[in-house]
Amino acid sequence: MLLSLVLHTYSMRYLLPGVVLLGSAPTYVLAWGVWRLLSAFLPSRFYQAVDDRLYWVYQSMVLFFFENYTGVQILLYGDLPKSKENIIYLANHQSTVDWIVADVLAIRQNALGHVRYVLKDGLKWLPLYGFYFSQHGGIYVKRSAKFNEKDMRKKLQSYVNAGTPMYLVIFPEGTRYNPGQTELLSASQAFAAQQGLPVLKHVLTPRIKATYVAFDSMKNYLDAIYDVTVVYEWKDNKGQREESPSMTEFLCKECPAIHIHFDRIDKKDVPEEQEYMRRWLHERFEIKDKKKKQISWEMYSFQTKSQEDVAVTADPEWNDRWLADDGGGEEAVCEHVALWDPAGLPVGQHQSVSLWAEPAARLSSHCWPHSASAFPEFSNKCK
Repeated sequence: MLLSLVLHTYSMRYLLPGVVLLGSAPTYVLAWGVWRLLSAFLPSRFYQAVDDRLYWVYQSMVLFFFENYTGVQILLYGDLPKSKENIIYLANHQSTVDWIVADVLAIRQNALGHVRYVLKDGLKWLPLYGFYFSQHGGIYVKRSAKFNEKDMRKKLQSYVNAGTPMYLVIFPEGTRYNPGQTELLSASQAFAAQQGLPVLKHVLTPRIKATYVAFDSMKNYLDAIYDVTVVYEWKDNKGQREESPSMTEFLCKECPAIHIHFDRIDKKDVPEEQEYMRRWLHERFEIKDKKKKQISWEMYSFQTKSQEDVAVTADPEWNDRWLADDGGGEEAVCEHVALWDPAGLPVGQHQSVSLWAEPAARLSSHCWPHSASAFPEFSNKCK
């Protein structure tokens, strides 16, 4: 019974941050409401400056839980500018945690209070948050034919005219990528094929409308576009999983690391015509597609405790798998391995990698096969 209680308590680790963040939201909104009334007779820039500061305070608390409480490791690839800029942030969308990743980058530029979002229209009904996000500079949009371009342009132009600092976050896919939603993925790929665009496998086909309207409305005000690719490192007890962690799973400390690839694109390098921008955006998502595949490959590539040789034998249940043992009693399954004969000549390559034991380090190793009755002895290197 005691063990069950401990396990149940451990599974409820998300409660502490959840209670603190949701419990403090009414107080925050009340403080904002008071300031909104007091600033009614002041120039808008005064309201905006204090509002941005209040947002910074609340989001700093959010980040405390997401970076410190969870213990997640932030792995940033690319050169993030140290100074603030007016930018559009474009990222792949796969989890409810994605919007916090934007905060992770913004706070490192002292621009956390300037983060504003383009959100799907249904989110405006979220209690407290839905109303406040629009007051902070967020823009709610409807998809496809219901998209109101005129309304979005009007709001963005008002922010430009007021000199509002802009860190505008857009997820061009329009909804979250989930490999388990095969109908959504198939529809996205079919749409790309109809448009004569390359089919993407690890991200959804990006939609151009919100990105184009945002850039076209603010192109003389912006400094750059931030192209961000996010991959969450986590797996189940069978080695790995493709779908990203939910907010609850993340707060339960089930995601050890987040890989963030950052590219700064100067605005002069972004096409201004909508059709050219459509192809440019798709090309950026082709790069994301490849990066997600590459990062997933690196995360789940063969991992051992040391760089010493490892015993490898054929897996009797699979024709293209190899069981590996590093001598420490932890068994791994190697696929996606390039094979060499003793003379160093390549003899084949497998297609994927998964690890069944918890890795102690992420190190490549030379692998030497033992007693593989169905295969001749040869050496192979795990990439």
